[in-house]
Amino acid sequence: MTRSPIQPIGPLSRRFDAASVRDGGTAFRVETTVAEREALATECGIAGIEALAGDFRVKRDGPTGLRVLGTVTARIRQVCVVTLEEFASDLSEPVDVRFAPAAEVEELEAAHAARPPAQDDEVEPDLPDPIVAGRIDLGALTAEILVLGLDPYPKKPGVAFAEPEAEAPDEAASPFAALRGLTAPRSN
Repeated sequence: MTRSPIQPIGPLSRRFDAASVRDGGTAFRVETTVAEREALATECGIAGIEALAGDFRVKRDGPTGLRVLGTVTARIRQVCVVTLEEFASDLSEPVDVRFAPAAEVEELEAAHAARPPAQDDEVEPDLPDPIVAGRIDLGALTAEILVLGLDPYPKKPGVAFAEPEAEAPDEAASPFAALRGLTAPRSN
C-alpha cells in the first residue's frame, strides 16, 4: 500500500509551506498536545513525554531548497536500565537539516547508490530530506530529532552499572576434572 505524500507519517505532524519562507527566514514553533506526546511516548517505548517543542528558523538554501535550523527540547520519563525505576530527564538537541524537492533528492540518492562504497576514513554526506507537494513536516522533524536524542540505555542520575564479580571457577565443574576422573586408577 502506498501512502499519500501529504498524510502524516507518525503521531506528530506540522506541515510548513515551502513557498511561505520570507527573506531572512521564517520562525516556526512546534507545540505539542498531551495526546500527541502520549502517542509519541508509546511509539518510542518510553514511560512518558511531559513536554516537547521544536523552535526552528526555516531559510532558503539555493534556488529550490530549504534549511531548517533550531532546537528540539523535551522533558521525558524513562525507565533506568539498572534500577528499573522511572525517572525524568531533559533533552535539548540542535537541528540543522537541509530539504530539497523530492525529484532532486531521488536523483541524489541514485547518484549516491551508483558510487563505489566509501572508504573507512571518508564521511558520507547527508542527503537532503524531500520537500513533498511543496511542504515539509516540522512536526515529523521534531519527533525524529527527539528519537535520535534518546539514550537507548537510560540510567537514572547517580546510578552506575556495576559488573558482577566473577566467581572462582569450580574445579569439580571443569571438563578437565571429569577427564581426570576417567583416567585416574581405580581401586577395587
